Amino acid sequence: MTTQANLGRFALGHRPVNRMGYGAMQLAGPGVFGPPKDRDGALAVLREAVASGVDHIDTSDFYGPHVTNQLIREALHPYPDQLTIVTKVGATRGADASWNPAQSPADLTSAVHDNLRNLGVERLDVVNLRIMGDVHRPTEQSIEAQFTALAELQQRGLIRHLGLSNATLNQVHEARGIAEVVCVQNHYNLVHRADDALIDALAELGVAYVPFFPLGGFSPLQSDALSAIAHRLDATPMQVALAWLLARSPNILLIPGTSSVGHLRENLAAASLALDAAVMDELDAIGTADTAAH
Repeated sequence: MTTQANLGRFALGHRPVNRMGYGAMQLAGPGVFGPPKDRDGALAVLREAVASGVDHIDTSDFYGPHVTNQLIREALHPYPDQLTIVTKVGATRGADASWNPAQSPADLTSAVHDNLRNLGVERLDVVNLRIMGDVHRPTEQSIEAQFTALAELQQRGLIRHLGLSNATLNQVHEARGIAEVVCVQNHYNLVHRADDALIDALAELGVAYVPFFPLGGFSPLQSDALSAIAHRLDATPMQVALAWLLARSPNILLIPGTSSVGHLRENLAAASLALDAAVMDELDAIGTADTAAH
């Protein structure tokens, strides 16, 4: 895909992937719960993503629950050889759409089998342990028991690679003492910059960093300065925010989500948006100002 070609690729386990991927979370119903309003539209987005060069899709069986994995299977199975599907375990959904920790070895084993069944595979490409600290902020706690349980499933051949979500650098080091960590998925974007040091540390280790909520998630990024820069570049603010992430570090892999084919194309086009040093400085200042304000 021409818009991906100038970005290079980065290893996600044994397989290099394009740096612009796709996150399937928004394909579920409101609040990431229940079926999509437009099932055919959701299937079309997945097929368009892969047809457009996306070879990294992020999902979880607790999206829906089960909804996004079942949609992925319906849209794309049998999967292209170069497609990497990354899932996560560590939570379940209540009947009231609540997000509940599910961190025992039995919980994690059950979740892995749910993912295998709903994706229709015999081995999962990558499984991230979703650490249940604060909702979008890592907290220091041991993950030895949880990660050991997943490493045992990996040794049994049910998982190819392991990663972490909502993790600190200390937890990355703890996990690496148990099994290889191929990616870390944390909350990070232009104005949420707490992981700057972690990103740089992971780059030195050759570990992929995958920001969730790269466009702000349930509260989309809003900045007059960002809008002004986007206007000058004849781009949308969200395209500029994605391009900033791609320029931030070569180990960053993006998984912006959408349930719209048009919005998907807009996100993918951000891969061809070049930002010079002066624009990067302006964008860096937005994050600095936001951090100071909070």
